[in-house]
Amino acid sequence: MSARAVRIAPSILSADFAALGQEVAAIDRAGADWIHVDVMDNHFVPNLTIGPMVVKALRRHSAKPFDVHLMVSPVDPLVPAFAEAGADLISFHPEAGPHSHRTVQLIKSLGKKAGVVLNPATPLAAIEHLLADLDLVLVMSVNPGFGGQAFIESQLAKIAALRAAIDALGKPIHLEVDGGINLETARRAVAAGADVLVAGTAVFSGGPDRYANNIAALRG
Repeated sequence: MSARAVRIAPSILSADFAALGQEVAAIDRAGADWIHVDVMDNHFVPNLTIGPMVVKALRRHSAKPFDVHLMVSPVDPLVPAFAEAGADLISFHPEAGPHSHRTVQLIKSLGKKAGVVLNPATPLAAIEHLLADLDLVLVMSVNPGFGGQAFIESQLAKIAALRAAIDALGKPIHLEVDGGINLETARRAVAAGADVLVAGTAVFSGGPDRYANNIAALRG
């Protein structure tokens, strides 16, 4: 797909929740680069998923980086709990707290990597003065809250603009894309500049025997 190394971060939102530890171990063995954890509070987004205790319980099932996406508001009070539970990267939405820069400082003060998430309607201007302080930018190519949604085409231009901005800075900032990722949209997202792909259904379909093939296919 691209000369750029592409990381695959399976979203455990699409895993079998009755066997979550085994599912995390299975995607680890299958070649996942990161484990993507979607945290939803039924307030900032219309769904309710998991909390820090689940992340802590899953931590022993994989040594891969835990990529925790906080879809919660207010976000700052929950950051320390997820950091303590074993998150390696913590991403949040600029709409989820009044002071994005302060939230980034909080995450980094806990020894974790910090990311900001852009919803489909959130402009790049929201992070213009924050980009240099980030380790990751996550572009949502669906509206957050549920898995299985279709990729929103307009986000390709946002990905490309972010890639140009990151390259201009010359800093090792990951550009992640989440939502509607399949074999076709994965290639298009990477061509636009993404280097981390979050995928749920595309990884977990077919059961554990298929995970390695699914991950390899997305990697291209």
